[in-house]
Amino acid sequence: MIFNTNLVHGKLIKRYNRFLADVSLDNGDIITAHCTNSGSMKSCIEVGASVYLTPNDDPSRRTKFTWEMIYINGGWVGVNTLMPNKLAFESISKNKITKLAGYNFVKREVKFLDSRFDIYAENGVEKCFIEVKNVTMKSDNYALFPDSVTSRGLKHLETLVEVKKSGIRAVMLYIIQRTDVDTFGIAKEIDPKYNSGIIRAMAEGVEVIAMQAKVSPQEITLQKELPIHIY
Repeated sequence: MIFNTNLVHGKLIKRYNRFLADVSLDNGDIITAHCTNSGSMKSCIEVGASVYLTPNDDPSRRTKFTWEMIYINGGWVGVNTLMPNKLAFESISKNKITKLAGYNFVKREVKFLDSRFDIYAENGVEKCFIEVKNVTMKSDNYALFPDSVTSRGLKHLETLVEVKKSGIRAVMLYIIQRTDVDTFGIAKEIDPKYNSGIIRAMAEGVEVIAMQAKVSPQEITLQKELPIHIY
């Protein structure tokens, strides 16, 4: 997925109020950027680190930049939670994820019961609902989700179980926007209910896929599937 505009470079001053971050741009201006990530962003906040922002000239927006990525531990970490959905949709549509290849109809934001899933796909053989989550948290060599308690994420897992029970394929897809990890797991110390929820979901036949993405100021590309360690 290629960025369709030139990103703006700066240094992180601070992130606050969950959805806002102050950044010092290279030209000396200090601006407030929108942060789409409502989680704790644990292990991807470092004051003074390089960041890239997307400029926005929409006159109705209070903030004129969106925070896209931060340079941590020798590489870029994607913090925009909207990007994994776009990347997953593009990749599934183009058969770039082996375990999700072969669908000739792919659509975003489709409801099932009282939940809205990120992607719905189908072909002549099967139908599939896919929920996508952004992963940025790191502990040792693990990418972990979630970085804060997520009742919404737990509800998605519970509804994916209902999807599977109805005879439709159900997939939980984690997009890991950093390359300094090699295994995916659940941060059960942060959200034990979510950990229990995914174990139940997997026992009911919900599939879990973890894909690692390489982030750069020019593009975000899926690299490989990571092994999963959930217990």
